Amino acid sequence: MAILKITKKHHKRFNNPFPSSASTTLPCVQGSLFINSKTLLSDHTFSIGNDFQLSWSSSNGGHLSISHLSEATRTIWSTIPGQAFVSAALVDTEVEECRGSFLVRDRDVHLICNHQTIEDIRVINQFGHHLEYEVADSPSGNPGLEQKIDAEERQLPTLMITGRLFNMTKKNRRFQKFGIQANVQFEAKGPSAYARYWVLFNQKNKHEVGFQVKIEKPNFISSNQVSPAASGIYKGFKRRLSNRKKRLGWCWYLSRPRGFVLVSSVEEEIGDLEIPKPKEFNRVWLTYASDEDERFYGFGEQFSHMNFKGKRVPIFVQEQGIGRGDQPITLAANLVSYRAGGDSSTTYAPSPFYMTSKMRSVYLEGYEYTIFDLTRLDRVQIQTHGNSLEGQILHGNTPCELIEHLTETIGRLPELPEWIISGAIVGMQGGTDTVRHIWDELRTYDVPVSAFWLQDWVGQRETLIGSQLWWNWEVDAQRYWGWKELIKDLSTQHIKVMTYCNPCLAPVDEKQNKRRNLFEEAKQLDILVKDRNGNPYMVPNTAFDVGMLDLTHPKTATWFKQILQEMVDDGVRGWMADFGEGLPVDAVLYSGEDPISAHNRYPELWAQINRELVEEWKSNNLDNVKEDQEEGLVFFMRAGFRDSPKWGMLFWEGDQMVSWQTNDGIKSSVVGLLSSGISGYAFNHSDIGGYCTVNLPIVKYRRSQELLLRWMELNSFTTVFRTHEGNKPSCNSQFYSNQQTLSHFARSAKVYTAWKFYRIQLVKEAAQKGLPVCRHLFLHYPNDERVHHLSYQQFLVGSEFLVVPVLDKGKKKVKAYFPLGESSSWQHIWTGKVFSKQGSEAWVEAPIGYPAVFIKVGSHIGETFLNNLRSLGIL
Repeated sequence: MAILKITKKHHKRFNNPFPSSASTTLPCVQGSLFINSKTLLSDHTFSIGNDFQLSWSSSNGGHLSISHLSEATRTIWSTIPGQAFVSAALVDTEVEECRGSFLVRDRDVHLICNHQTIEDIRVINQFGHHLEYEVADSPSGNPGLEQKIDAEERQLPTLMITGRLFNMTKKNRRFQKFGIQANVQFEAKGPSAYARYWVLFNQKNKHEVGFQVKIEKPNFISSNQVSPAASGIYKGFKRRLSNRKKRLGWCWYLSRPRGFVLVSSVEEEIGDLEIPKPKEFNRVWLTYASDEDERFYGFGEQFSHMNFKGKRVPIFVQEQGIGRGDQPITLAANLVSYRAGGDSSTTYAPSPFYMTSKMRSVYLEGYEYTIFDLTRLDRVQIQTHGNSLEGQILHGNTPCELIEHLTETIGRLPELPEWIISGAIVGMQGGTDTVRHIWDELRTYDVPVSAFWLQDWVGQRETLIGSQLWWNWEVDAQRYWGWKELIKDLSTQHIKVMTYCNPCLAPVDEKQNKRRNLFEEAKQLDILVKDRNGNPYMVPNTAFDVGMLDLTHPKTATWFKQILQEMVDDGVRGWMADFGEGLPVDAVLYSGEDPISAHNRYPELWAQINRELVEEWKSNNLDNVKEDQEEGLVFFMRAGFRDSPKWGMLFWEGDQMVSWQTNDGIKSSVVGLLSSGISGYAFNHSDIGGYCTVNLPIVKYRRSQELLLRWMELNSFTTVFRTHEGNKPSCNSQFYSNQQTLSHFARSAKVYTAWKFYRIQLVKEAAQKGLPVCRHLFLHYPNDERVHHLSYQQFLVGSEFLVVPVLDKGKKKVKAYFPLGESSSWQHIWTGKVFSKQGSEAWVEAPIGYPAVFIKVGSHIGETFLNNLRSLGIL
């Protein structure tokens, strides 16, 4: 039987500073492909709908390839000749969890079916009658997969491939006889098994082919007999070899099921959750071909890499970590809290999607834990935790086309209210008096301000680790006295107020001035996530425990939207919708769904509740919104998954370190910005100056003034220009620290304001096509080899600006690269110097206050930007 083991390490005080990375006992599954030449033609082409085709060839052991009819010779997906492309296994699973960080491991492998036969390839519903025949004639007697095709998809032909999965021992011989050909492996004595599979391809639209992989439960047979369900051709084949001492094996060695025996004595054990002998496999692999020089981009918001060729990419929502491999902070974080340091693959917002330099693109549907293994140069191997796999293969001629086709399906972010992209979003804390004081200072320096973002509007309390927010989403009338008056006064100057919330609630019995106790209300309504005993699941969070809203409960959305509505009724026009990545994997949900797959869906549900409130408010205030373009609500969040662009409005990159580091710092903020943009997150930004400050006796990471100023320059060319004081404000340089920081803040905010006209265009384009505001050069120059080696060094704003930020301490020059394939020359905005040679590099002066930014010569957008800089007194 398969076993799921969940290990909690929330309260372990001293930990291994070098924990093992995400790994699996099955790093790469490989098997042979067997074909039946009596039922399969040697070469044949099948239609997939009206716009795609699948080609089958029996040469070199057999392989499949898919192409679009407009480019029939260009393959967008293909299998590896002679090798299995579907595999399955039954594996024990262990999940380690600690305060929002997760590690999923494969443990004991009870059964693996890594070899594959193809018995038939046929169109099953071309004229509407083949589908019914296939359901009735389903080899397993289980028509579930065929019936899954919805009514719209039945209008187009669906291609079905059927066969078996099995395994054999390692004694290989080439065999070709009686219509069966492959690299045959003869089996030793022992129990065996096989399973039927189905692979379906159907056209979703003019640019997408959907695929589904379904595998039936394993059938066990002994080594000296063939399953009664085996087809006649295999029986006959075995009879013909009966005079040989060694018989052909169509199945595999099966180790006897073992219980999970790995136990730890130092952490809190949830226990081994025994799963009865399964009717289905719990691992499925899909393996297909890749070119050795193919680059892979996407996978959601990733912070360490742009190109993932040679990497393994786990797709699981979680805390990004503190350091993520940069030292010594990662070591220190891991020592204090288990796996708190994270690694190069941990992220708040992954997505099971990629596109490549060869204009190939795939994304998966569903929410199961998945790993994309790109470590072998000739293949892609997708492993998913489940007994089926479903996704889409995209066709497009350019990276921008692929993004457009992706977001056409998963959804696109809506146009942002104009106010959020008009000026600085001032993130600060301290209460009414402090806000009014800083407001006065900003007016003195003529800073264009759009909003004050006040995360401490709920009040603060002192805990063991310092000052923390009360997670009870109502204004603290003592800290923010005259709350409505403050909002009104700011509004008269066209400045909005933004706040903070998240889907967790803390007990507030000790809070003296509370009006409501939201934790108790949610508890009474029975809308909190539960533990296995039916009690509210108290999730550890830094120095206190919190209850988490069960977003699958039908009462939750209505109740929480009412809380948001009260906030909006006070005059608030935006908020950070924080967290969403920490649903425990042993939680009990109202829906009854598997918490491991629900874990990846949770941030989408969280976004959906917030978005529904925005749309309901907009509908109820339609006349006001039409009259005043400055009106409109907006929320921004960090956690996400594949469909988050459908429900979100704006993203931010979470908690970067206040450092110059590569994996977690100012550099990683650029990588996260660009990778998320490729994955459909068109509007993203980071905290100016970073967030995570460390002030330990030995390890100190404090925000320097130089870092703050350079981060201001960087973010003046992102969608939103927003500050954050960080988790330890007193340790960090702030925009209000001194005259130089205030002056530079004003200058950077004006630079940001100078291209507002273009930002509005890009926001409209993103809502229409899904294209990001900030873009990796790959999106516009995919044929330039040098571009594929860039990560954080430079980026485009739209297609008109080239930004080369200073991301290293003490540097006053940057190396700019001017890509091949651009017909226009590039003009440096500060000196007017023109760079005309394509594919060339140049060192450019970039002292503080003068970031290296280039516009296209002759561009109306570029000239307008320069004129705006002049009118603002910047140029």
